[in-house]
Amino acid sequence: MALALVPKAALVSAALSFLAGCASVEEGRRRVSAETERGGFVRVATDSGPRPVLALLRSRAATETLTVYLEGDGAAWPSHWQPPRDPTPVRALVLDMAALDNSSQVAYLARPCQYLEAVALAACPVELWTHRRFSEPAIAVLDAALSALKRASGASRLRLVGYSGGGVMALALAARRADVRQVVTIAAPLRVGAWVAHHGLTSLEGFDPDALAGASVPAIHFLGERDEVVPVNIVAPHARRTGAKLVVVPGFDHHCCWSRDWPRLLEETR
Repeated sequence: MALALVPKAALVSAALSFLAGCASVEEGRRRVSAETERGGFVRVATDSGPRPVLALLRSRAATETLTVYLEGDGAAWPSHWQPPRDPTPVRALVLDMAALDNSSQVAYLARPCQYLEAVALAACPVELWTHRRFSEPAIAVLDAALSALKRASGASRLRLVGYSGGGVMALALAARRADVRQVVTIAAPLRVGAWVAHHGLTSLEGFDPDALAGASVPAIHFLGERDEVVPVNIVAPHARRTGAKLVVVPGFDHHCCWSRDWPRLLEETR
């Protein structure tokens, strides 16, 4: 995450990046292994060329629509000027939400450079998980992976669910694809420029949903009433301008308690 050299930026980075006490990226890897070993999800080979991304699919029955959960920005910065060596998430919040979705076909899609082994990670440009995480190269990697998941599922349409920075990517993908029927975001900084300015961060290159002329597909944006990382007043203007549904959940912040209450919240997206 490209940050200004100020303590405030460091605190925001830690919150956005799923830091949980002394947790490590290995916990995130173990959670993925557990889901694949139990047979709920299977790995799908993607068409992302030299930038492979982790893609998991759970298929209980053939359906027209595949719901794809997009991961957030990943591991925390150890300091406000030093990016993590590995952007793999340390929490399984997004994967847990996918597992709780009772749709017939559900997929989980990591972001570029997450969950890679050491050799592949060393070849993955750091900017793809820092100041260019919303750039065209990063979007293209996920676009190709979505196409691979869609083919593997046999679905004809996609429903994208993105958490935090994954919500920004969900809107970026919906803007360039004709097969996305709905976008759902959770705690996502959908006015990237305004969000960066609010927290005093270094500018991020690439896609900003605030630049969209309007909504390309129906969208629902969930925000936590107590979220200080992505405050309601930052995102609300985007929802009003695009005609999207905005749901502010009382008592929730950036992390709590999305996976715990996700089955209930999902009902508002039907």
